[in-house]
Parts: sequence; C-alpha cells; structure tokens
Amino acid sequence: MTVNIGAAGLDRAELLLRWLAERDDDVILLTETSAGPGTAYLLEQFRRAGYITVNTPDDGDRGAALVSRVSLTAHEPDAFEQVSIPARVAAAALDTSPRTWWVSVYVPSRDRSADKTARKEEFITSLLKTIEQFQPEERDRMVIGGDYNVITSDHRPLHPGFLPFEFALLDTLSAEGFIDAHARCAPGSQPYSWIGRTGDGYRYDYFHVGPELGERLRDCAYLHETREQRLTDHAAVELYLNVEAERLECSGPAGPEALGLF
Repeated sequence: MTVNIGAAGLDRAELLLRWLAERDDDVILLTETSAGPGTAYLLEQFRRAGYITVNTPDDGDRGAALVSRVSLTAHEPDAFEQVSIPARVAAAALDTSPRTWWVSVYVPSRDRSADKTARKEEFITSLLKTIEQFQPEERDRMVIGGDYNVITSDHRPLHPGFLPFEFALLDTLSAEGFIDAHARCAPGSQPYSWIGRTGDGYRYDYFHVGPELGERLRDCAYLHETREQRLTDHAAVELYLNVEAERLECSGPAGPEALGLF
C-alpha cells in the first residue's frame, strides 16, 4: 500500500497508525514524511513491532519511507543518491520469489514560480535517469509507488497548467515498460486520490510495476477512507501481487493492541 501522510503531527500519526495496524499489508510506502515527531513516531512503532523501515532523513524537506514485514536482500540508499532530492526516495530489494525491488517516491509539488518549477523538473528528470540505470532484470521486477504530483495526459478532466515534463514522468515510465497498476486492473476508470479546495479531483498517487510483474498483478484500488476519516487529504492505494515471501515475525497487525503499539 502507499499513502501520503501529509507530514502528520503526533496526534494524526497515532490515528494513522491505528488504521494501518488494522490492515494486513506486507509493504507500506509512505510519502510526505517529515522530520517531525509524527513521522518519527510511526516509523519507531513499526520498528518496535518487528517491521523493517527504510528512509533517508532530511531536516529541510519532506520525504518518503518504506515499511516492510518481508526481509530485505539489500537496502538501496546509494542507488538513488543521484536523484536531486534523495530524501524523497526510499528503496529496497525484498526477499520475495521472484526477487522484487520497491521504490517509494514523493515528487515535489509546485506553484507557478520558476524556482519550484525547476526544482520539480530536475527531480523528475533525475529520478527517470536513475531508474533507467538499473539492470533490466531489476527494472522488470520493480514496483514504484507514491505521490507523483502529476496527472496523466488523458486525465478526466484534463486540468490546465500541467507542463510537458510532468506528463513525461508517466509517459516515460510507460515507454520503459512499466505498467500503471490501476489502469491495468480497471481500464477506463478515472479515480481521484486528492480533491482540491474547489472540489476538483486529481489522480496524484500511483503504483507502477515492471513488465515481468504484469502477469502477477491481481488488483489495485484507491481507498478513500483515509480522506473520509481525515487521516490525510489523500486516498491510499492498495496493490496485490502474486509473489511468494516469508513474513517476518511481527506483532499483529490484527489491531493496535495486537501490534503492541499503544
């Protein structure tokens, strides 16, 4: 699953953790993490429960994290060190059969200013370049998920203001053989994962899987209870893949008490 936690403070992080603990996810990709107490609390409680956590702290920016109850064959911090903002990517190779590579991504948002536009374009360009440099067998079994802060070129409605480099993120992933998991599972549908103040919907949060995982893709869905319960302003996205893995001996997660988190 992936969910943007909106730099949650401690109170909201506790509510998020209760919701996450009631689920049964093997891998959780968190985006818009922060250096504040909310993110620290979430990651520490998962570590105490026996999960593995991966993130690159950066006091000056928002970031991404990966939480796994599957063993890692490798933590991939150096693989994305050339990305313009490394803290916005958390990656690891998981001990699954077949082996899979997981990448949690939080693309910067922007306004109309030249500085923030250039910052976002540089991040997207460097991210795509880094993914391209992985070995073919790694890309073929890679799972990329998170808040991309872009929409597709056939988004309904096609909101004005998005620039060619933003559409290029999804177009390039497609050209490299990555499969938009929800588009494959529910062709023709138009989900929204974030609703603006004007009520307009945007699909910002995604899962993409490498071509070798296409036949292992079972389902992908948007979970709106995270917005409806005001845990965050984004819908979560869940992904089901048919791969084998030995789960770690983690507490729960039948509920917060079973996890021993509270």
